[in-house]
Amino acid sequence: MSAATLTPTAAGDAPIPLRAHLRHTGALIRRNLLWIRQDPESMFDAILFPVIFTLLFVYVFGGSIGASMGGGQDQYVQYVVPGLMAMMGMNMAQGVGTGFNTDFNSGVMDRFRSLPIGRGSVLVAKIAVELLRMLFATVVLMIVAVLVGFDITHWTGMLASIGLSAVFGSALMWVFLTLGVVMKSAQSVQAMGFLVLMPLQFGSSIFAPTASMPGWLQNFTDYNPLSALADTARGLMLGGPVAHDLWVTLAWSVGLTAAMAPVAIHKFRTKN
Repeated sequence: MSAATLTPTAAGDAPIPLRAHLRHTGALIRRNLLWIRQDPESMFDAILFPVIFTLLFVYVFGGSIGASMGGGQDQYVQYVVPGLMAMMGMNMAQGVGTGFNTDFNSGVMDRFRSLPIGRGSVLVAKIAVELLRMLFATVVLMIVAVLVGFDITHWTGMLASIGLSAVFGSALMWVFLTLGVVMKSAQSVQAMGFLVLMPLQFGSSIFAPTASMPGWLQNFTDYNPLSALADTARGLMLGGPVAHDLWVTLAWSVGLTAAMAPVAIHKFRTKN
C-alpha cells in the first residue's frame, strides 16, 4: 500500500515506539492544560466540591454524628476529612467520563484518531490532567479542613494518602473513560455515574462509622473499595492499622486498571 492510499486511521494504528508515545502524551497533556487555561470555569468543580462538602458535613452532620461517636464536632472533623480525601479521585473520575464524551460528540476525538499518534496516549493524557485537577482539589480540601479544625499529625501519612487516592482515582478513570466512549451523551455518563457512585459513597465508612449499619449493609461496606481507601487514609493520617485496607485498596486499583484500560483503548480505537 502506497503512502498516498494510506488512510489516516491506518496510519494511527501503525506500531508506535515508546518514546513517541511519551512525546505524544506530553503534547496532549499540554493541550489539555492550555484548554483549562482558556476555560477556567472548568476548574469550578475542583474548587467548590471540597469546600461545599467539607462545610456541609462538618456543620450540618458533624455535631450529631460526632456525639454518636462519643465526642463532638471536633472529633467528627478528624474522622470525615480523610474520608472526603478518598472521594476526590472518585468525583474527578466521573468528570473525565463526561468530558471525554463531550469531546467525542464535538468531533475533537475524530481529529485525534486521524493523526498518527498512539491511541493510548490520548487517554493517558486525559487521566494525567484529571489527576492534576484532583491534586488541586485535595489541596483546597486540606486548606478548608485546617480552617475548620483538622489536625495534621502525620505529614508523611497525609502525602501517602494523597498518593493512594490518586492511584485509586486513576483506576476509576479508566472505567469512566470507557463509559465516555460507549454512552451516547454526557448526560448518560453522568446518570450512570450517579447510579454507581452514590451507593458506593454512602454505603461506606466515608461519612460515618459502619458499626450502626444493618448487617447486610456492613457486609457491603466490607467489600466497598471506598471504605478501604477511607480507612487507610485515616490510619495513615491519624495513626492506626493500615495493612489490610491498604492491600484491599491496591488490589481494587490494579484490578480495575488491568480490566478496564484495555477495554477503554479498544473502544476508543474502534468507535464509529
